[in-house]
Amino acid sequence: MVGLCIPDTAKEKPQEGKVIAVGPGKWDENGKRIPLDVKKDDRVLFGKYSGNEITIEGVEHLIMREDDILGIMESD
Repeated sequence: MVGLCIPDTAKEKPQEGKVIAVGPGKWDENGKRIPLDVKKDDRVLFGKYSGNEITIEGVEHLIMREDDILGIMESD
C-alpha cells in the first residue's frame, strides 16, 4: 500500500499582500522579454515562505518572483 503524507505546513492558508512595484519581466531563452501578468496595486496570494524579506526605511517588504504568486485577487 502506498500512502501520501502531507505536512502541517501544507495546510497553512496563503498570505495576502499588495503589489507596490514590479519589474519589466524576465527574458526567455530567445532574448525576448516576457511581460508580467501582475501589476502595481494588485492584491495577490502567495505562500508563507515565498520571497525574500527586506526592510526599506523601516518598512518590511517581500521581494518575490511572479512564479511565487499563487493568484491575483479580483477587485470589487
